[in-house]
Amino acid sequence: MSSFQLYFKLGLQHILDLNGFDHILFVLALCAVYVARDWKRILILVTAFTIGHSLTLALATFNIVQFRSEFIEFLIPVTIAITALVNLFKNRPSNGKGLNLNYFFAGFFGLIHGLGFSNYLKELLGREASIWQPLLAFNLGLEVGQIVIVAAFLLLTSLLHLAGVNRKDWTLIVSAFVLGVDCMLLLETKFW
Repeated sequence: MSSFQLYFKLGLQHILDLNGFDHILFVLALCAVYVARDWKRILILVTAFTIGHSLTLALATFNIVQFRSEFIEFLIPVTIAITALVNLFKNRPSNGKGLNLNYFFAGFFGLIHGLGFSNYLKELLGREASIWQPLLAFNLGLEVGQIVIVAAFLLLTSLLHLAGVNRKDWTLIVSAFVLGVDCMLLLETKFW
């Protein structure tokens, strides 16, 4: 297996790992207000998250930015909670005019999520002669993993819509579920 394949697989596993389900929760919270016909907007959304995640992952890997890992591990569930709460109180995407708040959440909160994995990736990349290719491969794996999550979510959403489940109700159910699970993460990740 080449170095590129190895880091691509690592990025894919990072996002799809059920033990680190915080990323899955965040992607679900971001997508909860969308339906299958919004696939282009969702693709932009998950790419914005990947760009934010990639930027801080690279900056932390190069030791340009450094934060206490306990603080970042606390902030990650905070970002999920904020996104889910906004969905609960404003559970629809923008009408296409202006910037959708979820795009901001995806990009800005992606910056925070990228810092959460940086220490582990920094250890792995320390053995590489050049870290650019492995970093790119990891982030491409991350992007593909997010697309897999979104595709599965949109398929489920479409099936439930066909079965008569109201879109607004579904958004509320998903957002409340994400918030409930996230509250457990918040309680477990005290940084003080």
